[in-house]
Amino acid sequence: MIAVTGSASGIGAAVVSALDGHEVVGVDLRDAEVCADLSTPGGRQRAIDEVLARGELEGLVLCAGVGPHTPDPMRIIEVNYWGAVALLDGLFPALRTAAVAVSSSASTMVRWADNPISRGEEASALASAGEYRGQLAYVWSKNALTVAVRQRVGAWGAAGVRLNTVAPGAVETPLLAGALTDPRYGDAIRNYQAPIARHGRPEEVAALIVYLLGPQASYIHGAQFSIDGGSDALMRPTEF
Repeated sequence: MIAVTGSASGIGAAVVSALDGHEVVGVDLRDAEVCADLSTPGGRQRAIDEVLARGELEGLVLCAGVGPHTPDPMRIIEVNYWGAVALLDGLFPALRTAAVAVSSSASTMVRWADNPISRGEEASALASAGEYRGQLAYVWSKNALTVAVRQRVGAWGAAGVRLNTVAPGAVETPLLAGALTDPRYGDAIRNYQAPIARHGRPEEVAALIVYLLGPQASYIHGAQFSIDGGSDALMRPTEF
């Protein structure tokens, strides 16, 4: 069995489709085998309990996430970071093969040492962050998620379970559609062009995720894969 969060739409739905032939349990707010709100501790525990009750878990894909246009910026951190980490840790004992978390190309826009989440200061930092606090919350949450994955490679590797992240750029999902309608972010998204001059497609990200779950990726562990049309390389070509 493979569990997929955010399974009802976007990248999560594309992953479910790409896993055709596998037993998949979807986790989402609605239209899923397990309906749970990952922005709350109770919702996270419900998701963990219901997935565990279904039996042995071969794989886990964490796609659930919200974008910078979300009205409550703390919700962005609760879903994108705390929700993902809770499921990583809660489902780890039942995992047998691999997990993949969907981070973002935005994860590289802040250093962990400068990320308020690293100090437990995200709430106070957001309180004084101004009208673009949603973007900051998104960047912080995705940076923190990538770091959380890297911090777990020792224990997970010892258990024989691989853990990696993918970092999409702009992908044609409901999240992107919502950001495009936001007056703070819409023009910047429309005006920015990656070296491959189009938005990504959910099925392209799903194909990479399925590869990372499979046996051909058996020595890939603790890595982050950019799938952003070349955006990260364009913005910071020498920061490597």
